[in-house]
Amino acid sequence: MIRVAINGYGNLGRGVEQAITKNDDMELVVVFTRRDPGSITTQGAPVAHIDDMPAWAEKVDVCLNCGGSATDLAEQGPAAAAHFTTVDSYDTHAEIPAYYASVDAAAKAAGHLAVISTGWDPGLFSMLRVLGEAVLPEGTTTTFWGPGVSQGHSDALRRIDGVLDARQYTLPIQETVDAVKAGDDVELTTRSMHRRDCYVVAADGADLARIEKEIVEMPNYFSDYDTSVTFITAEELAAKHSGIPHGGTVIRRGETSPGVAERIGFELELGSNPEFTGSVLVAMGRAAVRMAARGQTGARTVFDVTLADLSAISPEELRASYL
Repeated sequence: MIRVAINGYGNLGRGVEQAITKNDDMELVVVFTRRDPGSITTQGAPVAHIDDMPAWAEKVDVCLNCGGSATDLAEQGPAAAAHFTTVDSYDTHAEIPAYYASVDAAAKAAGHLAVISTGWDPGLFSMLRVLGEAVLPEGTTTTFWGPGVSQGHSDALRRIDGVLDARQYTLPIQETVDAVKAGDDVELTTRSMHRRDCYVVAADGADLARIEKEIVEMPNYFSDYDTSVTFITAEELAAKHSGIPHGGTVIRRGETSPGVAERIGFELELGSNPEFTGSVLVAMGRAAVRMAARGQTGARTVFDVTLADLSAISPEELRASYL
C-alpha cells in the first residue's frame, strides 16, 4: 500500500481524501493542518499539525500538498519536500519556473522527489498541449477554461482584506471558441478568449470600491481580463454558488500537408473541480512514489511522468488490454 499524507484540508484536501478511497493500492495515513488538529474531522485518518511533519517522515510515502497557489504553496511546497516525496497543484502559470527552482532546491537537499503543478491545468492540459504540438508540429494550440469556478482565483479573492467569501467563474468567449473549432482566422488575446465573473461577500463596513479595484487590477489573475465584480450576501452565495464545477478544452489545429487539416481535441466537463483535481493528485502521487523508488530526486513536472507510472494496472495488463 502507498501511504499518503494530505497537507491542507480545504476543498482540495477533501477531494484528495475522496479520491484515495477509489484507489485500492493507496491509504490515507495522516492529514496535516495549520489549524488546531482537534478542529478537523476527517473520514477516519488522524490529524496532525504541520509542525509535526518530521515525526511522520518514515510513515508516509508521498505527501499531497493541497494549499492554494496565491500564498500557501510558495512556502508549503519547499517545506514539505524537506520531509517527504511530494505532489502539488501549483497553478500560477507565470510563476511556475521560479516555484520549480525553489522546490527543486529543497527536494534535492533532502534527497526527495517533488512533482509540481499537477491537476488539470497546469497538468493534464499541459500534457495535451505538448502532445498536440509533437504530433502536429505545424499548427496552433488554443486552450479555453470554463465555464466554471476556479479554485485558485476564488482563493485569491478571499485573501483580499475585507472579503469574507467569494467565487470566481472563468467563462470562455463562445464566439472565439466556435471560430477556433471552425479553423477561422481569429485574433486570440487574453481578453478575447475569456472573461471573469466574481461574486464577493464583503465584511460589514468594508470599502467595496477598494476591494473591486484590488480585484480588477490583480496581476496574473484578473488585470488582463474583462472582470465583473458583484457583491452579494453570504446567503446568496450559499444558495446560488455552492457548487464547484469547471471544465475546459485544448484544441490543436494543424496541417499534415498543404490543404489537409487535422484537429486534436481534449475536453473536460467537471461536476466538482476539487474532486477531479484531487483525483489527478492521487494518480500523480502513485507516479511520484514509483519515480522516487528508482532514485529520482529534485523537482519534476507532468512532462516527466509516464502513463505506466500513473496507472495502478501492471505493465503486462496495460500491454494486453490497453495498447
